[in-house]
Amino acid sequence: MKRIELLSKNVPYYKANLHCHSTVSDGRLTPEEIKNEYKRRGYQVIAYTDHNRYRNHTELNDKEFIAIAAIETDIDRPREVKEDYSTVHTYHLNWYDTKPEEYKEEKRALGRPEQIYGDFGYLNQYIQKMKKMGFLCCYNHPDWSLQDIDEYKGFQGLWGMEIYNHGCEVDSMNGYNPNVYAQMLRSGQNLFCVSTDDNHNVESLNDNLCDSFGGYIMIGTDDFSYQGIMKALEHGDFYSCCAFRGQGEAPKIHEMVIEENKLKVKCSPVDRIFLHTIGRNCYRASSQNGNTLTEAVFPLKGTEGCIRVQIYDKEGRHTHSNAYFLGDDQIMVE
Repeated sequence: MKRIELLSKNVPYYKANLHCHSTVSDGRLTPEEIKNEYKRRGYQVIAYTDHNRYRNHTELNDKEFIAIAAIETDIDRPREVKEDYSTVHTYHLNWYDTKPEEYKEEKRALGRPEQIYGDFGYLNQYIQKMKKMGFLCCYNHPDWSLQDIDEYKGFQGLWGMEIYNHGCEVDSMNGYNPNVYAQMLRSGQNLFCVSTDDNHNVESLNDNLCDSFGGYIMIGTDDFSYQGIMKALEHGDFYSCCAFRGQGEAPKIHEMVIEENKLKVKCSPVDRIFLHTIGRNCYRASSQNGNTLTEAVFPLKGTEGCIRVQIYDKEGRHTHSNAYFLGDDQIMVE
């Protein structure tokens, strides 16, 4: 097996929240307030995913900050009890615009799609229609949405799914979904995973239940421009981080390289490094005697199907790589 770099190592990495809500929909902070609060905490990229309202906040872009044009749409199952939304199954999809200069009129007209729930013929046509306009599609918070595998295994054309949604986690402890990511991979879907905030900022930024600053991704690119960031997202040049607000930052992945039939992982100091496969086998490395790990090497047998790395530090903060499917002599990603 030839040497393959799964993550770019000699490029800068930029901190990004790909799910947020402003006063354009049901958030409490204005788009500019969100920018200012996140920039203060080291973020360089925000996707403004207001409910059923597409916005391209070009006025917020500067040499240190990029606002991704985006929208979140929803499709609900019909309610059994009209007044009660708490038991409604729902699809929530984020759409990240890779080409905001195209289809401008059509994008300004975007809103809530037809409410045809559970029909994958319709859902996948909808995804293809949006992809043709330049959008990347992310499937959001499946546990919060009350969905099981029959409600998501039929998707085609997803770019990614939320492995962690901080807002759902602080709201109702159902924002962490690594099991769903594993199920989607086993069902044959080749997609990335992202960790997001989904912040609405109903609670103050100093409150323990604040839904900001807990889920983010680190994007690797040597081109800090709108197109550079979007190209990196399209190619999966990022990893996902889970760290509750106030805990500091989650571990960093410095290198993931396949060479001589081995996966080599380098990272910031951590307690444990796991290599997950398509099945139940998991390769592990653990620190000893109170020390930390900064690297691990895992022999690959060729039967793993796909591989993904997960690392934990001693405080419980954790980081996920994307999944990479193994071919006979190469990594295959969409």
